Amino acid sequence: MPPRSDSDLARELAASAGALLLQVRGRPFADAAARQAAGDAEAQRFLAGRLGELRPGDAVLSEEAADDAVRLGADRVWIVDPLDGTREFAEPGRSDWAVHVALWERGELTAGAVAIPAEGLTLTTGEPPAVPERADGPVRLAVSRSRPPALVQDLAAALGGELVPMGSAGVKAMAVVRGQADAYVHGGGQYEWDSAAPVAVARAAGLHTSRLDGTPLRYNQPDPWLPDLLICRPELADRLLAALAELPRAAAPSRPSHGGTHG
Repeated sequence: MPPRSDSDLARELAASAGALLLQVRGRPFADAAARQAAGDAEAQRFLAGRLGELRPGDAVLSEEAADDAVRLGADRVWIVDPLDGTREFAEPGRSDWAVHVALWERGELTAGAVAIPAEGLTLTTGEPPAVPERADGPVRLAVSRSRPPALVQDLAAALGGELVPMGSAGVKAMAVVRGQADAYVHGGGQYEWDSAAPVAVARAAGLHTSRLDGTPLRYNQPDPWLPDLLICRPELADRLLAALAELPRAAAPSRPSHGGTHG
C-alpha cells in the first residue's frame, strides 16, 4: 500500500534509498570514485522513479538531476539529495553519510526525512524526534571533519565552545537533533538539497533554523544556492546569533560547479 501522507512517503523513500545504498556500498569497485558515482546514480534513479510513480504531479529538485524551471511555478516540490556525504560513503566503516528527502509546499517545508543508513536510522517530520536535554559543558559545534571553516573556529573561540568533527551536512544537522551537538553553523555555502530535509526535521523537533543573520531560510528559489545556515537548540539561538554578528564575515563563498556539499 502506498504511504498515506507526505511525511510517510519521505520516510519510506529516504529509508529505502538508504538500504539500496548499503547494497551498492558492499559491491566491489575499482576505486572510491566509482563507488561514489554508482551510489549517486542508483539512489537518484530509485528516488526519481518512486516519486514519479507515487506523486506524478509534483516537481522535483535533486542534486543528481538537471534543474527543471517548471518547479518555480509548482505548488509542491520535492527537494532531495540522494547521497549526502559521498566521501564518507566511499570510505569503509564510516557511518556519517545520509539521504535527504523533503517536500516544499507554497513557500514552506512541510515534510521531510533524513536517513543515516549505516546506523539503521531515519528521522522524520511525521514522528519528530525528542531532543535530549543538553548536558553541562561548553557549546558543542558540529563541524566538517576534513575542513573546519574559519568562521566556526572563530565562533568556538568566542563562545569557549568545542568543535565536534563529523561527515555529511545531514549527519551534522541530525547530531543537533540527537543531542550529540548543540549547533550546526555553516557559512561556506550549500545547495537547497543539502539542508532542506535536515531543516524540516530540525524544525519539527523544535530546533531553531535560520540564516546566520537570523533571517528565514528560503527554499525553491530560482538559484538553489544557500550561502549560510544555523541549526541549534532554541535556548542557544540568541547567544549564537549575537556572537555571529560580532564576527568578521568572509567574502561570499564560491560554489562548486554542481552539487558539491560544503560541510
